[in-house]
Amino acid sequence: MFAASIFAEEGNPEGLRDWFLSGEYVAEETYVGSGDVERSASKSVRDFDEHDSILHLVFTPRIKPGVLRLGAEWERFSFGIPDGAALPNTLQSVNLVIGLDTQLSDSILVRVEAQPGVYNTGFDDLSDDFNAPFVAGGTYIFSPNLQLVLGVSVDIERKYPVLPAAGVRWKMARQWVLNAVLPTPRLEFEMNSDVTLYAGGNLKQDNYRVDDHFGDNAGDTRLNHAVITYSEVRTGAGIDWKISPVVTLTGEVGYQPYREFDFYRANIRYHQDNGAPYGMISLQGAF
Repeated sequence: MFAASIFAEEGNPEGLRDWFLSGEYVAEETYVGSGDVERSASKSVRDFDEHDSILHLVFTPRIKPGVLRLGAEWERFSFGIPDGAALPNTLQSVNLVIGLDTQLSDSILVRVEAQPGVYNTGFDDLSDDFNAPFVAGGTYIFSPNLQLVLGVSVDIERKYPVLPAAGVRWKMARQWVLNAVLPTPRLEFEMNSDVTLYAGGNLKQDNYRVDDHFGDNAGDTRLNHAVITYSEVRTGAGIDWKISPVVTLTGEVGYQPYREFDFYRANIRYHQDNGAPYGMISLQGAF
């Protein structure tokens, strides 16, 4: 899943955009309460919680073709899954961010970005846990109040390696914005220049490799070093508070109605049985 929109450098204050050390950052933590998944009536995993931690730092130096995106990202899902279950209790990734934003015309902006790195359940063996998903997308600026977004996401480890996406950003009124762009479509209400309320969703999907002996421990050798696709959907409401020109504090609460662990090559899938509430807090900004 991805956001292809680059219609604005929101949060990057005027006067700093041409600074040699411009960039963006995110530090985020989400807690999801107890939920259930099941494979069948007799095969389920009950009452486990989730922590989702993200650190993201990307520098955005300007060059003649456009704006480079060079940085790194770490994300870790930690689940309270009991030992012996046929699901991993950790999924994590450490990857580089390598991309370019460029302007093809006054109305068309384009982003190409790769995230090469290690996507697995631990750092014991990194020999063949490397993957390099990438996204390419563009924004058509129809007017200052309306932008259309198209893009594509490519991941060779995914069941369907190529996924298209489309979205729109529409400033419907002075204080209302429909920001319907994946992976975080939402409706925004700007209370003032520093505070924005919003309601929407967050769609997550990534692919990981479990360890070489995961299947042995889970009682199914087909799962040794298997690819697992983890997907979830969150729906909620939150507040963005711009503390300073380079720091925004975000708080969000809501409900997770969908979650899935899919060993698609082994035809083993655990789907959501009962949803769970969640809370998220983050610091983010551009400099």
